[in-house]
Amino acid sequence: MAVHPFHPPAIFNFVATLVALGVAVGLAWMAWLYYAYSPWTRDGRVRVDTVQVAPEVSGTVVSLPVKHLQYVRKGDLLFQIDQRTFRNEITQAVGRLAEAKAQASYLNAEAERRLKLTDLSVSAEEKQNAVGIAQGARDAITAATGALDQATLNLERTTVRSAVNGWVTDLLLQQGSFANAGQPAMTIVNADSFWVVGYFEETKLPRIKVGDEARLTLMAYPGYPIVGHVAGLNRGISVADAAPAVQGLPSVDPVFTWVRLAQRIPIRIELDSVPCPIMLAAGMTATVSILDKPFRESAQGNAKPAHSGQAAGQVCDEAAVAP
Repeated sequence: MAVHPFHPPAIFNFVATLVALGVAVGLAWMAWLYYAYSPWTRDGRVRVDTVQVAPEVSGTVVSLPVKHLQYVRKGDLLFQIDQRTFRNEITQAVGRLAEAKAQASYLNAEAERRLKLTDLSVSAEEKQNAVGIAQGARDAITAATGALDQATLNLERTTVRSAVNGWVTDLLLQQGSFANAGQPAMTIVNADSFWVVGYFEETKLPRIKVGDEARLTLMAYPGYPIVGHVAGLNRGISVADAAPAVQGLPSVDPVFTWVRLAQRIPIRIELDSVPCPIMLAAGMTATVSILDKPFRESAQGNAKPAHSGQAAGQVCDEAAVAP
């Protein structure tokens, strides 16, 4: 008896095709929803605060103990301006103050003596003039005291120290060069201020709340996730159509009504756990995912601990370069 191979009925192939197509459509729809509405983005950037250092007094630089890209701690000496001119100003201010005090003492005594005399000896006008002159002498003491305080402050400002922990960059000074007041001399990259800004499409904002936990992965360190939290979001971005054109009217470009592109809103992410051996630098690219739960200290347990004594956002090579 011949054995005939089994051939499923035609309806079976039709149903199987429909099921496979339905599954494919469902998976594509789920992938689209995840891509369009899940709070994540590949467009993240590492940011950092910087301190622009400029002297408040002018003078010749006599000491410059730092170098370009050197790590410095808060309070470390950055450079020293020649103090001799400012010490001379203090000496002059002390002399003017002593002179003002002596003059005021004499004029006060003279005013008191005139006030005790009768109107037959001194007129009322002369008494009033003496009192006014004595008051002017006391005001001169106040001015001389202020000048001395300012001279002392200028002497203190000849010593420029770092206001933050960080790295020296954009060093423009050399020992022996002349530093002008208010002119930038160097920039300090604040090692304690690293954060990440993620540019999220506006369709994803309803699922992002301040305080939510965030997981970040830098392109340079894909195997080392960083733990952070949402610190806030920008309340406005620039709109090109709001720019005025001819006659002060807004310039509005034509758009296709069936194409609507979601705007990207910057979200600030504070870093809470930076694992070694990550070396942060402003401008690095990061992938940011927002978890639907508030940040907790226990959440850091899954991440590799940062270097001992390392603040959030600092890098692990600080211990190697810091004194």
